[in-house]
Amino acid sequence: MSNTPHTLGDEFPDQMDAIHALKAKSPEFAHVLTEYDAVNDKIHRSETRLDAISEAAEADLRRQRLMLKDKIVALLRNA
Repeated sequence: MSNTPHTLGDEFPDQMDAIHALKAKSPEFAHVLTEYDAVNDKIHRSETRLDAISEAAEADLRRQRLMLKDKIVALLRNA
């Protein structure tokens, strides 16, 4: 597995201004970003072997991260 962190800046490099603006305006969007960062950190800690979790748990976290990323995209489109 790759241990490259999937930061918002890496995932949405051309949309960081829009992300910052929407984060300031929307508590819902800010919450989704906080969730994304928390899940992403758990995945990165697992990949780098700082925290031991099962492969199934890591796969669940990856699915959760993808769902959050989809939600971020949808909220940005609707902004």
